[in-house]
Amino acid sequence: MRIISGKYKGRRISPPRNLPVRPTTDMSKEALFNVLNNHFNFSELKILDLFSGTGNISYEFASRGATPIVCVDGDFGCIKFIKQTATEFDFDITAIRSDVFSFLEKHKASYDIIFADPPYGMEQKNFEKLILKVFENELLDEEGMLIVEHSKHTKLNHLDHFSFDRNYGGSVFSFYELGTEET
Repeated sequence: MRIISGKYKGRRISPPRNLPVRPTTDMSKEALFNVLNNHFNFSELKILDLFSGTGNISYEFASRGATPIVCVDGDFGCIKFIKQTATEFDFDITAIRSDVFSFLEKHKASYDIIFADPPYGMEQKNFEKLILKVFENELLDEEGMLIVEHSKHTKLNHLDHFSFDRNYGGSVFSFYELGTEET
């Protein structure tokens, strides 16, 4: 796993092998950030990274100048690794160990970008619940974007606020924005 661009471009990050994760591939991550480059200036964006795993996506945002970044994951080992890496690189990342759905119920801040990479095996209804909770609890800034990474077998383009999606191999990024609603 490597950082693709920004201050720490080319730096490799080696998470412990025992973490229960499926990191976004470098190819998919590069494609995602190419899309985001057309929508955002990363400097000082507020980022929420849900199901953050190794923190791979958060490090990419941090290297490009986004700050502050909040990572949420239920696994102690993942949170510990994110905290260690954030300290090593001096990234403004807060790592929170929590069930993502509990976090979404209680959290009150809003963000420019919310990235969610749930386990691909999560039930369809929980993917839908995740998206619903972000908008229901007003966690996205007016010009913000929610991005959900999922397998090509999960269909999320029927939900309110869906804007577009991008397919990369077996992975799909679905993008949601406040100004986009089904009629």
